[in-house]
Amino acid sequence: MAGAARRIGAETSATRARIVEATVELIRDEGYAAASTRRVAARAGLKPSLVHYYFPTTDDLLLEVCRQGAADSDQMIEEALASPDPVRALWGFFVDTSRTAMSLEFMALANHRPAVREKMAEHSVAMRKRQVEILEHLVGDRMKAVEGFDPAGLAVVLAGIGRCIVMEEGLGVDTGHEQARALVEGWLDRLQS
Repeated sequence: MAGAARRIGAETSATRARIVEATVELIRDEGYAAASTRRVAARAGLKPSLVHYYFPTTDDLLLEVCRQGAADSDQMIEEALASPDPVRALWGFFVDTSRTAMSLEFMALANHRPAVREKMAEHSVAMRKRQVEILEHLVGDRMKAVEGFDPAGLAVVLAGIGRCIVMEEGLGVDTGHEQARALVEGWLDRLQS
């Protein structure tokens, strides 16, 4: 039956969830190159054909892992917004090291998988837009009074400094981190006073 649509397993399946979790574990523990169908199946205790039943291509599987990671990040941002000090909680999100290993692996993976790069870029643009909206809503008027501050620029600066700190701490480097944190905290004090 040429051209017949291939059946794909249900998105709510416990087996599918196990496959995704095994992929996350492999990437976190051994790097993205370890996430082959056979390795994922072995980690999940399944046959490789089941991985293909739920994810016809490796890109399909990696995109699902990427999608879930993005959803987790979105949830963390929403939790930050619901906190008593949303701007500082957003800064805390940027310097959170709990996602470092996966973030670095997916940045490397994006260099080799166009579909993953496209998904990550799409999510990054949407996340940045949300961050700018948040900052505009929370401190927009005060930002206008502080020379050089703008919500989009501040979102990039906070994310950039946060990522740098997180990546370098992953390497065991902390030179200048205390000063950078103090600088950001000073900016946030100015914006919230």
